[in-house]
Amino acid sequence: MITRFNVRVYFLLLSDDQQSVLLSDEWIGGKAYTKFPGGGLEYGEGIVEALHREAMEELGQSIQLTGHFYTTEDFVPSAFSERDQIISVYYTARLLEAPQFRVSTIPHDFLQREQREESFRWMALSELTAEEMSFPIDQKVVSLLQEKSV
Repeated sequence: MITRFNVRVYFLLLSDDQQSVLLSDEWIGGKAYTKFPGGGLEYGEGIVEALHREAMEELGQSIQLTGHFYTTEDFVPSAFSERDQIISVYYTARLLEAPQFRVSTIPHDFLQREQREESFRWMALSELTAEEMSFPIDQKVVSLLQEKSV
């Protein structure tokens, strides 16, 4: 039974040429997932503030938000808690300087699962498919990205 909302915020970090997007591979609860960078909105925090905080936590550097991209329109239950309804907000973003974080070309390229359970990789929009993503809302966002890049 759904008893609460879980608000998630994600940034679609596009490359300078707008041809690639950054993916986040994460190890959560003993399983590997692929998603867009971002995370949960904290109490007392606005969406924009949360996006900037998530960028600093995950990437270790600032981003510039370039616009709202998508907000969940349909009911989506949480993959992790049967009590939660997920509401996700996506913004497009760009880096203010060259990446200071480690980027891999290999999916799920974790250094040490005990310490850092996340790795990043660029994916060309022309090669990105919904099946690459682990969660249904991210899959919808991939479809929307594909529509806009045509």
